[in-house]
Amino acid sequence: MLERFIHLPDHRSRLILDLDSTVVTVYGRQEGAAVGYNPRYRGKRSYDPLLCLEANSSFLWDVELRRGDAGTWAGSVELLACCFHSSPSDIREVRVRADAGFGYGPVLDMLEAHPAQYAVVARMTPSLKYALGGLRYARLNPRWEIAEFDHRPSDWSQARRCIVARKLIEEADPEPTLFTLERYAYRAWHTNLPLTPAGVWQFYDGRAEMEPRIRELREDFALRKIPTRAFAANALYLEVVRLAYNLVTAFQRTCLREEWQSMTLSKLRHRLLWLPGELTRPQNRPILRLAISPFTQERADQILHRIHRLKPLDS
Repeated sequence: MLERFIHLPDHRSRLILDLDSTVVTVYGRQEGAAVGYNPRYRGKRSYDPLLCLEANSSFLWDVELRRGDAGTWAGSVELLACCFHSSPSDIREVRVRADAGFGYGPVLDMLEAHPAQYAVVARMTPSLKYALGGLRYARLNPRWEIAEFDHRPSDWSQARRCIVARKLIEEADPEPTLFTLERYAYRAWHTNLPLTPAGVWQFYDGRAEMEPRIRELREDFALRKIPTRAFAANALYLEVVRLAYNLVTAFQRTCLREEWQSMTLSKLRHRLLWLPGELTRPQNRPILRLAISPFTQERADQILHRIHRLKPLDS
């Protein structure tokens, strides 16, 4: 389905894959659930699924259910292998964005072997912290300076390009969430993109669009629901959630007007599926009378016209 719909309405030659994980808290004795990183419910058992979202289409490209105490990058190589395997053969370029949880040598080796272009947040290892103060920074804007160098931690087989941005910490700044050293707050990425340092920063920041999609999966597609005690059955449920989400996304991209294509499921339900009506009882027979309006009729006709233009998927 993805191979077909990724090229609608226009043919694509590039995929942008965003990687992230999310914590799903459980309440029971589910197989594979364990105490791990859970910032909201500390000490609670959970799962820690990996998600891969294609940025331009918003399709959920792949998912991987993990134990709650899984390592930060555990399962990442397998997830990427599935993503690359399911990519259409006519896709000429794949770009990947990920946070520091994926910034480990085996993950970057996998990306380079595919090959894929990437921007991954750098882990603040001792060797990277040591290098920060000795870099030559150029002014990027009134607040930020930026630099680049080749960085090779001791457990890597080769050096990789590293982009570093820093800004002076001011008293009016809120509590910093970035890495700080002396008077500066830092951001850093490992990358093989053929972009300027500023271009790498701008490209990576597009990954922020993944957060509302994860929130929609959790709230509107019942990602937080854990239906069984068996790990394999719960992994299958995660695939069902993925299928439901992708079917709705395909419907939005191919059958709805452009301004509706980025709506969440709850807003889409309110705009499209909820119609005003009145339950009446003529001759004591319950009849639901729906309001008929030119706007509703026109909207339905447009959607049906686009649906009829689609060809069925090959069996």
